[in-house]
Amino acid sequence: MTIERKPAKPKKCRVTACRASFVPAQPFQTWCSPDCAVTIIRQRQEKQRKSFAQRERREIKVRKEKLKSRADHLKDTQQAFNAWVRERDAELPCISCGRHHEGQYHSGHYRTVGANPELRFEPLNAWKQCAPCNNHLSGNLINYRISLLQRIGEEKVAWLEGPHEPKKYTADDLKALTAHYRALTKELKKGEAA
Repeated sequence: MTIERKPAKPKKCRVTACRASFVPAQPFQTWCSPDCAVTIIRQRQEKQRKSFAQRERREIKVRKEKLKSRADHLKDTQQAFNAWVRERDAELPCISCGRHHEGQYHSGHYRTVGANPELRFEPLNAWKQCAPCNNHLSGNLINYRISLLQRIGEEKVAWLEGPHEPKKYTADDLKALTAHYRALTKELKKGEAA
């Protein structure tokens, strides 16, 4: 007794550029010619190479993260916070001089980070400030205070100027703050695009 084989149904070549119709010699065959078979093999190899490279980059990122010091995390958090302040105040003028211009803007702290590190990440203490006011006029603090009084009121300015408990952030605290401010910045940018 012989088993009759059904004739193979035509398939389309898996190579996107080809897509020719062919009758496969084997049930697993997905290519119409040796050239297309080579193309499929190269595509698979490229996909594997990319996957390997991506896995390698992830592993390197994890290793770098483990090597970061508290100071590195503090720097990351400061960058995320500053970016959020600039995005939050994007439509506002410089807090010190009250002008809009095409130059660079900073996240200017009313109470400096050096003198009051506990207010470093306090949203009421940091506002969009133009580079000339922040760098060349040492924050232009007299005009900064006048604008700050108008924006947040006398009670909150008095609170900023008062004494504060020192804060000692752990690396985990800083990571959480960084993630928080990056998420807030992302939300603000999404709202801008909508």
